[in-house]
Amino acid sequence: MKEEKESRGGMLIALCTICYFISYLTRINYGAVLLEVERAEGISKVAASMAVTGSFITYGAGQLISGWLGDRLKPEKMILAGLLTTAGMNLLVPIFTEPGMILVFWCINGFAQAMIWPPMVRIMSACLDGDTYKKAVVRVTWGSSAGTIAVYLLAPACIRWKGWKSLFFLCAAGAICFAVVWIKGVPAAMKRAGEARNRARDGTGSTPRPTMAGTGRPGRLLSKSAVLVLVMPAIVMQGVLRDGITTWMPSYVAATFSLDSSSAILSGVVLPIFSIVCLEITSVLNRKLIRNELLCAGVVFLTGFCGSLLLAFLSSVHVLVSVGLAALVTGCMYGVNVILVSMLPAFFQKKGKVSTISGLLNSCTYVGSALSSYGIAWVAQEKGWQSVLWLWALVAFVGTLLSLLCTRRWNVFKTDAS
Repeated sequence: MKEEKESRGGMLIALCTICYFISYLTRINYGAVLLEVERAEGISKVAASMAVTGSFITYGAGQLISGWLGDRLKPEKMILAGLLTTAGMNLLVPIFTEPGMILVFWCINGFAQAMIWPPMVRIMSACLDGDTYKKAVVRVTWGSSAGTIAVYLLAPACIRWKGWKSLFFLCAAGAICFAVVWIKGVPAAMKRAGEARNRARDGTGSTPRPTMAGTGRPGRLLSKSAVLVLVMPAIVMQGVLRDGITTWMPSYVAATFSLDSSSAILSGVVLPIFSIVCLEITSVLNRKLIRNELLCAGVVFLTGFCGSLLLAFLSSVHVLVSVGLAALVTGCMYGVNVILVSMLPAFFQKKGKVSTISGLLNSCTYVGSALSSYGIAWVAQEKGWQSVLWLWALVAFVGTLLSLLCTRRWNVFKTDAS
């Protein structure tokens, strides 16, 4: 029975992982070729970064909307709509290359991307048991790391092959192909995973449909969840570091060590590779050792602070040192993200608010992302990259304090939410 359950849950987890892979492939590709877009199209760093900032804003705002809708509509259909829309925007960007047009398309793309994660969390929390869910969100987050690796490997190859525009056509084709796979495969995967979960839970052969509708009194739950207000600023800090470093690391490396666009972009591959390791370590810490999500996030944040502090002190020693330390910091932020954004919403499953809370928390990540995309461009342009590195260290320190301050209150909340 255990093997049957795992194999059926595995199909759903695999589809969600690939979906998240495609999501990242079609979301961060513009940031990956940002340096080349500046050079090839002759636009300024700030003008080029506006599209990234706009997409982060619409993604963050879209998280709130799609999170609310994800608890009320069929989540698999919402994800399909997001995939098809993002494919369309990826097709339009290389055709209309004016900064204003790219800004519009990438803002729409940000909103389309927001239709993927909250409904996906709802699907997994409804169809998988608690322990499987905790493992599943880590596996699905691997998809984001794998997507980042793929983008940073494909981007230099595309630039040297047919130019930066070819990357967008390739990513759009991948999204369209997977959309077909998703809509044909996910209903059966959800049904099988839900059946296996229910049989394992009650020991009978009954196979009731997984319940994804809201129950209970949400107003009371949300009043108790005021503790999340303390968590949200920490998630903002995580977003500043995770997406800020991922977006601007190639530009920092190129400016500091005089690398060309392709070589600088290729250096970004190290970041998501290391993040996979950090995700696994964070998962083990949370499930086996610490058993308090906020304390675990604080420990991981502290590690990221130490790495960012070293990066600021050793900024020009060697390109490998800078890339390695940046990889450590971003890996830690991926770990913080999976704890604060992916694990916490599962505590709202009984009240049918998983998608809503997931969207709320994930939107905080992209408040930080939006701040970092424009803010880092401005600081780098006006103050230099060394100031950016000290800013990253300060942000990591603030995130550490916020997480640790919430530790005791979170234990009380977990008891109330159980």
